[in-house]
Amino acid sequence: MARFPDAQKPVRAAVVPQRTCIGCRRRDAQADLLRLAVTAADGASAVVVDEGRRLPGRGAWLHPDPDCMALAVKRRAFGRAFRARVDSSAVESYFHAHPTPNLKAGQKPMETR
Repeated sequence: MARFPDAQKPVRAAVVPQRTCIGCRRRDAQADLLRLAVTAADGASAVVVDEGRRLPGRGAWLHPDPDCMALAVKRRAFGRAFRARVDSSAVESYFHAHPTPNLKAGQKPMETR
């Protein structure tokens, strides 16, 4: 028998995983960021976009915004995030192949702000 039968349990809000963009350094929902991972081929490490978010190893997160990509390159964020020297040209070519509208970090494509 419950001590307070009429009292309802508090409703918890859904917890959304948060990640930090290595370009602009803003926190955002994991679903709004691209996951980056390192692959090793021919003895060289390269950063690739992990679209399925399943590649093993250390990952980093980046807004799908060319401005965040430019900031990450300027700040040399890839080397710091992966703790190694890496080639980020695959990520740069991904941004050229998948153009996105210039959105402010954290802004959704259909947002009216």
